[in-house]
Amino acid sequence: MPDRGHLLTEQRNDRSAGLDACSTIDCLAIINDEDQRIAGAVRDQIVHIAALTELVIEGIRAGGRLIYLGAGTSGRLGVLDASECPPTFQTDPSTVIGIIAGGDRSLRKSSESKEDIPSGAHDELDQLKVNEHDVVLGIAAGGTTPYVLGGVEYAKALGAKTGLMTCTPMDKPLWCDVLIAIETRAEVLTGSTRMKAGTATKMCLNMITTGAMVGLGKTYSNMMVDLRASNDKLKDRAARIISHITGVDRSIALGLLAQANNMVKPAIVMHTQGVTYSQACRLLDECDGHLRRVIGEKP
Repeated sequence: MPDRGHLLTEQRNDRSAGLDACSTIDCLAIINDEDQRIAGAVRDQIVHIAALTELVIEGIRAGGRLIYLGAGTSGRLGVLDASECPPTFQTDPSTVIGIIAGGDRSLRKSSESKEDIPSGAHDELDQLKVNEHDVVLGIAAGGTTPYVLGGVEYAKALGAKTGLMTCTPMDKPLWCDVLIAIETRAEVLTGSTRMKAGTATKMCLNMITTGAMVGLGKTYSNMMVDLRASNDKLKDRAARIISHITGVDRSIALGLLAQANNMVKPAIVMHTQGVTYSQACRLLDECDGHLRRVIGEKP
């Protein structure tokens, strides 16, 4: 059993000493004060986050995938981010994948001992047929989790581009293309990395997938135009997006949406370019899905 006491994520936080003697509001104020330090720590690593995001854009464009690998809280956050990409960006569920030590049952019931097995992710990576177009990002708050380190090293041997996200400084392993080391430092509750480290992880993963999808043409300005309106809420949002970009009223926007198989981008192209649905899809394909390249700048 290695001694992890030197890790910043395992240190005691002087600012939360005496936590058990605090009133509820004082306890929550300490937590909130510490949380406010996280955005700056994430910003300090933005160059490395951008480098990893560029790898993801290149990989997905070539037919590859982004694969998260984690245990415990880190694994759960990876699975969460992956699961939110299809409804937000209409990606195939196989484009962004979250793998957690212990499998999906670990999302609800802890199986933390699985994180001690360096080869624990190898079978799943083999089943996914990881290759040179894929990006595998290991997530380990303390940077020591054998399941994560062993899995990412194995992915590198399979030809994948690799990244490691930690919340403590460390040397970049030889098998790691991009190291993202966000210094969240000591937790309010000593060693509870579901807190500040978890917040930093969620922020970082949001940045990677959102930045990648913007780069892949999934947005127009700051709007989610790569949207298939599959329920009333999404139809309402889709109609507002179409109206905003094209200037048509709500009823016309809904009509365009119906003609475009409930897909926003083709509906916009149909109206602005005066083409059919199939022609709109072809124009988008020719521009790699980037709506701006088809219709230009709109108010």
